[in-house]
Amino acid sequence: MTQPSLFEPEPPPAAPPVTVPRLLQVRRIWAEPAAAASARGQQVLSRFPDAEVVPVESHWQIPELHGNEGSVARWVRVKTEDLVLGVKKSLTTRPNGRSADWIAPSAANGCAMACAYCYVPRRKGYANPVTVFTNIEAIVAHLGRHVARQGPKHEPNQCDPDAWVYDLGENSDCSVDAAISDNVADLVHAFRGWPTAKASFATKHVNRDLLALDPQGRTRIRFSLMPERDARLLDLRTSPIGERIAAVDDFVAAGYEVHLNFSPVLLRPGWQQDWRELLQHLDDVLGERAKAQAAVEVIFLTHNQGLHEVNLGWHPKAEEVLWRPEVQETKRSQNGAENVRYRVGLKQRSVAELTGLIGEHAPWLRVRYAF
Repeated sequence: MTQPSLFEPEPPPAAPPVTVPRLLQVRRIWAEPAAAASARGQQVLSRFPDAEVVPVESHWQIPELHGNEGSVARWVRVKTEDLVLGVKKSLTTRPNGRSADWIAPSAANGCAMACAYCYVPRRKGYANPVTVFTNIEAIVAHLGRHVARQGPKHEPNQCDPDAWVYDLGENSDCSVDAAISDNVADLVHAFRGWPTAKASFATKHVNRDLLALDPQGRTRIRFSLMPERDARLLDLRTSPIGERIAAVDDFVAAGYEVHLNFSPVLLRPGWQQDWRELLQHLDDVLGERAKAQAAVEVIFLTHNQGLHEVNLGWHPKAEEVLWRPEVQETKRSQNGAENVRYRVGLKQRSVAELTGLIGEHAPWLRVRYAF
C-alpha cells in the first residue's frame, strides 16, 4: 500500500540563512508575472532587493538573452548580473541509467559558473543565466508520485544497490541554485521522507550552507574534479579543485553520500601524470569514512561544433585543448545531437589507462562507470 506521505510530504522546515556567492551580483531579474507573484518568487526577489525586475511572457523567450549573438562578448557578465524566474510547465521524469535511475524535472536551468565545455548554454542559445522555477511544490509532488509508483528497488544496479536515484541538476548546479532560493533545500528535505529513493547532483561549487540541511543519507552529492592545470583554463567561476576536495569529509560528516565525477577527462600531453598526482592527493587527504563510501563516474570530453564557435567569441584559449580534430571524430549522442568525441581506439586505450591509475593510486575508489 502506498504511503500517503509520498503524495503529501510534510511541509519543509525553515531553511537556514544562505550566503549569496560573489559570482551572483544580480542587477536584472527577468520574471514571468506568475513566477514573481509566487511565494518562491518573492523569496528570490527579497534576496536581490536592488535588482531591476523586468516582466517577460516566457522564460524561454527573452530576446535580449536567448539567441542574441551579441551576448557572447558579455558571456560572464550575463551570468553574473542576470537571473530569470519562471514556472515550469512540463513536469516529466525520464529514465537515465548512468548517473541515476531517473532524471528529475529541473528546479532550475542554467548556471552562474562558466565552464568552457558545458553543454547547457546550447539549449537556449548564447547567454544562459540561472532560471529559477518557482513552482517547487508541484515539482516535489510530481516526484513523490513517481517514487511511490516505483515501489522498493528489488535488484541492485550500478546507480545504487537499494534506492532509486533521481538526478536533480541535469541543467544547473544545485549548489549555486541553493544560494538563490530554497528549492534545493525543499528537495533534500523531501527525499529524507522517501526511503526507497535518493537524490543526486553533481557540483563544482562548494556551498557550505548545504551542510545544515541534514540529508540523512538520502542525497548524493558528486564533486566534479579534474587536474588543476585543466581547471584553471576551463572551470571558470567555480570553486578551486583543492576546495572541492577539502569539502568531501565535511559533507560526509553532515550526512551526505559523497561521490566524485572525473569530468571531463581531457587528452593532452602530460594528462596521465596530472591525473596520477590528483589521485595521490585524494588518497593522502580523504578520511577513511569518505573513502569507504566513495565511488566515481569517469566521463571523457564530448564537444560540439556550435559550442566551439561560441567559445571562440569569449574564451578562444580553451578551444586549443577542447577542439582537436586530429584526435576527435563525430558521433551522434543518445539525445540525437551531433557531437565530437575522442576517436574510438584512442578513447578505449585512455579509459583503460585512467582506470588503471585509479586502481594503482586510489584502490578504494570504486568506478561506477567510465566512458
